[in-house]
Amino acid sequence: MTHRQARELAPEELTYVCDASQYPFETTDEIPDLPTIIGQERALRALEFGIHIPSYGFNVYVTGPAGSGRSTTVMGFLRRKAEQEPVPDDWCYVNNFRDARRPRAIRLPASYGVQLRDAMAAFIRDLQSAIPVAFDSEDYQQRVHSIIQERDQARDRVLTKLSQAAEAQGFGLVQTATGLALVPVLDGEVVTPEKYAAASEEQRKQWESAHSGLQQELERALREIRALNKTARERLRALTREVADFVVREHIEELLERYHTFEEVITYLEEVRQDIVEHVADFYPELAASSESLGEEEEAASPDPADPPPEETLPDLSRYQVNVIVDNSQASGAPVVYETSPSYTNLVGRIEQEVRYGVLTTDFTLIRAGSLHRANGGYLVLNARDLLEYPLAWEALKRTIRNQEIRTEMPSDLMVAPMTTSLEPECIPFKAKVILIGDWSTYEMLYELDDDFRKIFKVRADFAVSMERTTEAMQQYAQFIARRVRADGLLPFHRSAVARIVEIGARLVEDKHKLSTRFSGILEVIHEASYWAGVNGHQVVTAEDVDQAMREGRYRAGHLPEQIRRQILEDTIHIETEGWAVGQVNGMTVMEVADYEFAVPSRISAQTYMGRGNVVAIDREANLAGNIHNKGVLILQGFLGARYAQHKPLNLSASLTFEQNYDRIEGDSASSAELYAILSSLSGLPVRQDLAVTGAVDQQGRILAVGSVTAKIEGFFDLCQARGLTGTQGVVIPEANVRHLVLRPDVVQAVREGKFHVYAVSTVDEGIALLTGVPAGESDAAGNYPEGTVNYRVQKRLLEMAEERGEHEEEEEDCSAGEDSTEGADAVEYVSRVRRRRPRHIPLRLRHRPARPMRW
Repeated sequence: MTHRQARELAPEELTYVCDASQYPFETTDEIPDLPTIIGQERALRALEFGIHIPSYGFNVYVTGPAGSGRSTTVMGFLRRKAEQEPVPDDWCYVNNFRDARRPRAIRLPASYGVQLRDAMAAFIRDLQSAIPVAFDSEDYQQRVHSIIQERDQARDRVLTKLSQAAEAQGFGLVQTATGLALVPVLDGEVVTPEKYAAASEEQRKQWESAHSGLQQELERALREIRALNKTARERLRALTREVADFVVREHIEELLERYHTFEEVITYLEEVRQDIVEHVADFYPELAASSESLGEEEEAASPDPADPPPEETLPDLSRYQVNVIVDNSQASGAPVVYETSPSYTNLVGRIEQEVRYGVLTTDFTLIRAGSLHRANGGYLVLNARDLLEYPLAWEALKRTIRNQEIRTEMPSDLMVAPMTTSLEPECIPFKAKVILIGDWSTYEMLYELDDDFRKIFKVRADFAVSMERTTEAMQQYAQFIARRVRADGLLPFHRSAVARIVEIGARLVEDKHKLSTRFSGILEVIHEASYWAGVNGHQVVTAEDVDQAMREGRYRAGHLPEQIRRQILEDTIHIETEGWAVGQVNGMTVMEVADYEFAVPSRISAQTYMGRGNVVAIDREANLAGNIHNKGVLILQGFLGARYAQHKPLNLSASLTFEQNYDRIEGDSASSAELYAILSSLSGLPVRQDLAVTGAVDQQGRILAVGSVTAKIEGFFDLCQARGLTGTQGVVIPEANVRHLVLRPDVVQAVREGKFHVYAVSTVDEGIALLTGVPAGESDAAGNYPEGTVNYRVQKRLLEMAEERGEHEEEEEDCSAGEDSTEGADAVEYVSRVRRRRPRHIPLRLRHRPARPMRW
């Protein structure tokens, strides 16, 4: 069987050219807007399933790389879906008159919440004017006067009776600072302390005897007066409640009629009525003063004129407000909320604080809604990584979904200062779909580490980064461009420019048969092309404007690759692009700087020598290589053993390195170049330095596809062009990567003119034959290769190494035996004769000895 040869690719195989004539329009102004989302049928089907299924836990986790349009697509899809759904209810918090620490939640149809809030505000305003009018009315004042008059008359009778009894025994009643008191009276005048001291002993005893009995009468009279005051106050309170209840009922009747179908509102309004009646003085402070006037005047101390007057404060009527935390009066359809800052308080809401009398306090009017409240009855979209960055937010979201209720509370960890009052608002039922947007690593972490995640996010929608390049897909690209042009106010695109954007879509995904669905990158090119068209004075964006946008973008981002190329041209970094060298191959290293990817050549060298079949990667030993690269090196060792050590051990050691590399390397795309370097070193055949190589290799010697092949070809082309194209330079790539080539026009043109070449290989033999110019050679049934071929030279060199190693080991063994032997010179002479009779080219397997300790 004859080995295939490396295949030189034709210019047509190096890129994809979109035929602009397939578009039936001249510019994008003629294209209607795109009605659907491009290239995400699988993700949309999963998303649609997740939002339609009503069962518990079927929330959606959307995966995909950044820039794939996940957020835009999800939001657009949900908004279209939400437009067809009913508007959810309003939610209000009102005062709990039984326990102010536990505000009550009231659910009302959309727009009813604001109506109730405004109606209650108007109701309270009306009462603030109606209640004073009622209590200032003549009828009320007459009834109050009657109650007070009756009290006063009864009190006067009690005091008159007491006064008469006191006068009969030489005493009188006087008002003191501490209340009514009995004092002796002599000749119609009150006895002063001086007169009392000057009175006779008999007179004083008479007064003291009379005072004891009169004091009991006084206390009995005061008790009667207190009872009269109490009765009067109760009658006034009853009258006040009667009048207040009449006024409140008259004004609240309309509210009761309006909300008669809402049981929670009716209960609340009844509690409001009772509270207003009990605290009507808050609407007419004079009532409190009149009530105080019925106090125990006779017993109370008069105020000290030196004391400052009490500070007047307006009554607090905020307890009658309605706090509408979710207002859907202006909504059309179900809500779609994208919370960009998913902190704990932004999710479940917060309870604000205010300073009252120098301390922090709060009430139900300071409860604020979170995104869970606003999304209730619709859809809540969150970024997974953002959510996990906020303390307590993930646990709060899980608790809400798991319990299907929103609990608004302020954990102590989030309080800036202790409050004198804390609230426990009533929980609000939660029914909404939650969509998390994140990457694969976050999904896997949550799936593995959080059992709740599996139960509450049962649907995964995977966003693809590419789609098949069908005729329909290319038409959708044109519709996407037209929509963005109109939405962003850009210049219209000519169909040739649209075709060029389609080609860029294939380049971004590195596949001639696919198009990119990461439209963020496409959109950047669209904006830049429109800008350059304007700079160039064009009214329509042309293909040349798109090409200029791409060139300008590469130039802006090209500082680092240009610096590296300059170092190579100055020979600071030694890379050869002409001539031949043994054990040295040009590989290609891909570098990424933020969103810019480029490739630069890297010199890979190999040294081979006697050993035990080990391939030593110097970069690995220096901790400059990743696991995938190390795996590729071990595969090389497996290939060498499988091909050249089927009948004999592999007495070879090889060292590999990326010369002048000081950064960490990763990936196996250089493993074929490393293998070519080893084969060159073993065979002694020089390798072409005007070719760069990329491609992975398996243990059977097949060349496997690698990534970023377009960037690698262009990177080597740029260096060769900077030095001057010789007509022989080129790049060797895997045959499996041909479909991934979407090269720049200048590279394709150079190939077309014969100044640059691209070769595709499928096996190691094809590649080494191209690089050395010598056939690889195919083994016969005995495992031998045709003389002069690469494999023959490698096998021959391995046999030589085996023999040299065997002789070296025998000499060491003989020396050891000579030192330890006690048989004398005859034994030494016998060994010498046996050695001289042994043929020089004995197969290595005949020299195999049982295992013994190795000496290096």
